[in-house]
Amino acid sequence: MQDPASTTALITDDAVVFGLLASVLGLVFWTSSRKDGFWKRLYTYVPALLLCYLIPSIFNSIGLIDGNASGLYPMARDYLLPSALVLLTLSIDFQSILRMGPKAIVMFLAGTAGVMFGAVFAFGLFEVISPQTVAGDTWRGMTTIAGSWIGGGANQAAMKEVFNVDSDLFGQFVTVDILVGTTWTAVLLFLATRAEAFDRWTGADTRSIEDMKRRIENYQAQHAKIPTLNDLMIIVGVGFGATGLAHAIGSPLASWIAEVAPELSRYSLTSGFFWVVIIATTTGLALSFTRARELEGVGASRVGSVGIYILVATIGMHMDIGALFERPRLFALGFCWISVHALIMLAIAKWIRAPLFFMAVGSQANIGGAASAPVVASAFHPNLAPVGVLMAVLGYALGTYCAYMTGLMLQAMAG
Repeated sequence: MQDPASTTALITDDAVVFGLLASVLGLVFWTSSRKDGFWKRLYTYVPALLLCYLIPSIFNSIGLIDGNASGLYPMARDYLLPSALVLLTLSIDFQSILRMGPKAIVMFLAGTAGVMFGAVFAFGLFEVISPQTVAGDTWRGMTTIAGSWIGGGANQAAMKEVFNVDSDLFGQFVTVDILVGTTWTAVLLFLATRAEAFDRWTGADTRSIEDMKRRIENYQAQHAKIPTLNDLMIIVGVGFGATGLAHAIGSPLASWIAEVAPELSRYSLTSGFFWVVIIATTTGLALSFTRARELEGVGASRVGSVGIYILVATIGMHMDIGALFERPRLFALGFCWISVHALIMLAIAKWIRAPLFFMAVGSQANIGGAASAPVVASAFHPNLAPVGVLMAVLGYALGTYCAYMTGLMLQAMAG
């Protein structure tokens, strides 16, 4: 985060920025609930989740706010994300997930392969059509995107250290990561509104997904009640209590591993945030086998979703739309890369007749990680958010290893 005193943004007070973002989220949800008129027509084509990303990015791009000078994203990442992971996973039904079959895992692994092959293809293509774009240490910067797009921020940081990426180069590829990755998220959110047409094209059988949604809905109906203040305080206590536990264990554990086995940094095992995500998710999964699962009946996942949407807005405020015009060739490289990933996902989905839900969540679990995979999953149905969380955690586990392999291939190509 840059020094807030050095920013030229019109609004620099985080309290004011947070109020602005909260107002935007409230306005988006209010307008999306309109049943007729202009708003009904708008949200027929523009997903509400997309606007939760886009509007803050516009504010950032025009200089109204400065995401890089704000502490809101670290707050949302460190506090709201872990608590949301707990609250979204404590209602999970493992039997329903197992009934979904192997296609979900196949699509996730296809997404990982798409990122790896996409990096190699894009680098090779630009060596031919625009050698200056991939000249020098560009390949090193690409390894950080590979870490982010297969795993997440922890894996991205690991690649920076493993391949000794220059800070300026790292900053450039972080911008590419955010803009290209967020654009792809927007595409997936748009496709989610066309899921039935996509599934007809692939010939997918969506009965397992519908069965899972129905089971969760039935569970909610059986345990649903109007939440009292007591219920809401228990939900908050469970979510943030587990978050505190995750930080209390995760940071010292990461430090200890860094001391005794520093070589494990290439697997993100020395990252405190990696362990926070793992511990928070594991805690939520463990709670799903206890009476804590009954908290879903009073809105645990809805409270968790509030945290996710705030996180989405803070992610959006880091995207600078104008940055696309500063180094267009570098962004062209990123869009070529993500296009290869998308084509592989589409081909595999058509081949195995996978539903759009599996393709979208499998892709976003790679590209966006735990921050946005449950958001994309919930675009299909709020009850499906835990599936996104589980796949994203798998991405964290594979991220550094697969990104490292990708880096070695890019290094060989760069000579």
